[in-house]
Amino acid sequence: MIGLPLGRSKTEISYTRSLDDVQASEWRGLATDARHVFATPEWLLTWWRHYGKERRQLIGLARTGGKLVALVPLCESWTHGVRVLRFVGHGQSDQLGPVSAPLSDPVAASAVRDVIAGIPLRRFILFAERIPGDQRLMELSSARLLYREASPVLQGSWDDFLRTRGRNFRQQVRRFPRKLAELGTVSYRLASDPERLDQDLDTLFRLHRQRWEGAETSFLRAAKFHRDFAAEAFRRGWLRLWFLEIDSTPFAALLGFRFAGVEAAYQSGRDPALQRQPLGFVLLAHAARTALDEGMREYRLGRGGDPYKNRFATADPTLETHGLARGGAAHVLLTAAPAQRGRSLGLRRMLA
Repeated sequence: MIGLPLGRSKTEISYTRSLDDVQASEWRGLATDARHVFATPEWLLTWWRHYGKERRQLIGLARTGGKLVALVPLCESWTHGVRVLRFVGHGQSDQLGPVSAPLSDPVAASAVRDVIAGIPLRRFILFAERIPGDQRLMELSSARLLYREASPVLQGSWDDFLRTRGRNFRQQVRRFPRKLAELGTVSYRLASDPERLDQDLDTLFRLHRQRWEGAETSFLRAAKFHRDFAAEAFRRGWLRLWFLEIDSTPFAALLGFRFAGVEAAYQSGRDPALQRQPLGFVLLAHAARTALDEGMREYRLGRGGDPYKNRFATADPTLETHGLARGGAAHVLLTAAPAQRGRSLGLRRMLA
């Protein structure tokens, strides 16, 4: 472990090559401060078991007064002859970034700035993907913005939310379930039986595959990872896997996670046999209302500015991808990234 005491900020910065060196209780505390399940040891260590084989970890730690105040979990790979750093969890996580309190907190902001500034490598490029726009990462480093994507959220109580919607939306919330009830008895079922979890996940994957007409989506390709994490999330009470059933037959599924006072939708599926029916709208409205009624601070609708998500959104902090280069070749690669995205090649292809 490399230690870099920075007396000026009264923060001790160190780096390790293994997440196993991080005490789980400290890590979970920071993940709770970060308020998203993708920061937890359960999510990131599961990701590493599935996707870390050809990568090397570089974990930045910041302590103030002996207390861990920031964890910056990075991993290394090589592309075009340049060392590339990305956050552990990339690809599957809806949100990435430092594991800490929000960077509006001056202690967390200073700690993250020092960790990034002190990365003990001479030449690299850091692609910092899916960072919440309100985290001010650019202000804390010399990174530059590459692009933004939508990340809509629903905040406040359900009743207050409905009062802000138009008459048509409010009528649909009441009318659409009644429309489905013409087909049979409508019910909502939350996965709650550990003996049935594998079967419930089978149903989720089947409905997702049907929704995308049999295409092998990135979610389906990662099925083993999602099964492993779902089992852990179930044990910890984080899993929110909803089904909309008609006469006890599931026609729609919505996978989400509840953690640190926030519920987040993650993936879904539905039976195209009822494609003219408002299955997705009805199930999302039920899940969001239940979350807010049960005391969640907000319901996150997932990445992407899909019109159906925007109908439920009250805010959108956005997600940002930033690039930070050190060394000549890294600067060239970083300069090329936005141009390649503009030619529809995309950042993913560059990093493949």
